Amino acid sequence: MAFAVYNDLTRRKEVFVPQNPGEVRFYVCGPTVYDFFHIGNARPFIVFDVLRRYLEHQGYTVTYVQNFTDVDDKMIRRAAELGISVPELAERFIAAYFEDADALGVRRATVHPRATEEIPAILELIQAILDRGHAYAVEGDVYFDVKSYPAYGVLSKQSLEELQSGARVEVDPRKRHPLDFALWKAQKPGEPAWKSPWGMGRPGWHVECSAMSRRHLGETLDFHGGGCDLIFPHHENEIAQSEAATGKPFVRYWVHNGYLMIDKEKMSKSLGNFLTAREARKRFPPLAIRLFMLSAHYRSPINFSEEGLMQATAAQERLRNGWTELEFALGHRSASAEPDGALRRMLREGRERFLAALDDDLNTAGAIGVVFDVVKGVNSSLGERPDADLEALGQAKTFFLEVEDILGILGVAPEESLEEDVDRLIQERQAARKGRDFARADAIRDELLARGILLEDTPQGPRWKRV
Repeated sequence: MAFAVYNDLTRRKEVFVPQNPGEVRFYVCGPTVYDFFHIGNARPFIVFDVLRRYLEHQGYTVTYVQNFTDVDDKMIRRAAELGISVPELAERFIAAYFEDADALGVRRATVHPRATEEIPAILELIQAILDRGHAYAVEGDVYFDVKSYPAYGVLSKQSLEELQSGARVEVDPRKRHPLDFALWKAQKPGEPAWKSPWGMGRPGWHVECSAMSRRHLGETLDFHGGGCDLIFPHHENEIAQSEAATGKPFVRYWVHNGYLMIDKEKMSKSLGNFLTAREARKRFPPLAIRLFMLSAHYRSPINFSEEGLMQATAAQERLRNGWTELEFALGHRSASAEPDGALRRMLREGRERFLAALDDDLNTAGAIGVVFDVVKGVNSSLGERPDADLEALGQAKTFFLEVEDILGILGVAPEESLEEDVDRLIQERQAARKGRDFARADAIRDELLARGILLEDTPQGPRWKRV
């Protein structure tokens, strides 16, 4: 089955075909680094991380670009509040972004460009837009002329009049049309600024992404992702300015995730339900948060609640325990004389269903449901017979590693060194018990427990699991 994805540009599900065989050019809007990113931002970071992983799993070479907006009005205000420079603020919260995103299992992009390091590319793009008659300069500012671009509204599927009536725009008599947006902003006192043909100033927000994606991925992208709140005006403006500059299609597949709600209300500081990812992962295991984010289809809204996160925490622990049981059985069960036909069939069909769910517009909810079915089937097989079809269990392990490679919800990939260390301590503890050095044996048990490893003594020997 071929991978199909819902394209917001055409409003239909389409089979993905890359513009260059074997290669994918993928851009995702990153954070404005004036604070810790909130839990709503965590959803697109996780969703598009999985899309990137799945494309790589299918054999594509993916160039994945996620930017940092490191200068804008919010950053200037926040830096002034904290009494530090804008670059200092950016460094602080870029480091915080990586700390939180790493904890949530989000792999780092191929390139993480920063707006302030892309000024030459931004100036070049603005000049190209001006040269083609789609922008105008006034008193050091440069505005995109939306009426010069007939296709404006192609992504949001609204006319210029409809967009104007539904938008909140600043009244500026210098603009030719209320929806004209800034490509370059003239410097105000005390603001960071760079030289340009129009005077000292800084880039507008929308133009940054077009310039950065063009520089690192070329003029036409395969995928562009972001939250559905970015469709208008941000992504609409990206399309207009990019295609006005190049005359070429900007993005072939637009992908947007649905809103994240907090207790069934849209998250906002004014409602007091604003939650950063950092605060969330202090309250819940990071991989439980990741599992929760993937437990609904990415285009559907999802409600972030205490109850939902507790359920996700328990679910992630069931997955983890299933993996531990499987690993223990592979190391300690004797081989059965007869193959377990039912287990092998379940694993074969389970993998087919898992991949089919992901091929159907990245249906992670359906894929995770299959994973729990497989865990249940493996546990049932282990509980029904003292010996084991070790070849089938090896196939199960391969499947779970495949799940981890794509979804990242088990936390098992980097465990080889941990397993070696735990096994060494268990052997040392066994030797201590055999030598009746029970104080040392208890000390090793306590050491492992302090590291989150619980030892259980069974008739087949000691076993361990995370707690």
